[in-house]
Amino acid sequence: MLVRSYGQYCAVAKSLDLLGERWTLLIVRELLLRGPSRYTDLRKGLPGIATNLLAERLRELEDAGVVRREEAPPPIATTLYSLTPRGEELRPVIYELGRWGAPLMRDPDAESAFQSHWLWLPVELFLADHAPGEPSIVMQVDTGGEPMLIEAADGEIRIRPGRVERPDATLSGAPQTLLALLSGRLNIAQARRQGLQYRGDQHILERLLPTEPVPA
Repeated sequence: MLVRSYGQYCAVAKSLDLLGERWTLLIVRELLLRGPSRYTDLRKGLPGIATNLLAERLRELEDAGVVRREEAPPPIATTLYSLTPRGEELRPVIYELGRWGAPLMRDPDAESAFQSHWLWLPVELFLADHAPGEPSIVMQVDTGGEPMLIEAADGEIRIRPGRVERPDATLSGAPQTLLALLSGRLNIAQARRQGLQYRGDQHILERLLPTEPVPA
């Protein structure tokens, strides 16, 4: 049960009564990205959260009809958390927060955690297949953690964890450089000067990158 409330008969205030608590929207982010997730998966994707606080936030979201919990059958045989249809309605909220916050990423904090699967958001927000009639491509991206694959096929962009033996291109570098490139704040030449490593036909990368920069 929620113990804090703004006490206002306003839809924004009522939303913030539930979603304005620390970590809540980041739990939603993880479930949007991962789909049905184990408790341990959520903890891994939320570095810094206390286990009792994660359990509390999940209970609150479950009570509010945003998250559901189900017992997966063997061989998984564990509790899985996922978003309900009501929870899925928060997708555009997360997208717009990511879009609005992109300019705030200019000055990286050396102490801030980064996980490679968080590339999902800038890929979803800013990349597009500008040559949908061309053959499908796979680009492997490495930020020092789990490799991610960005795939373009039939005009659609997808991102997933993994690696392939022969990607069409590989992209690696510091998270802040990669994020700036993928969001359009740096062009390829500028990113290279900041340590970006790219192998493959440059046209592949140009096919995916945003054509307009993120507003400052």
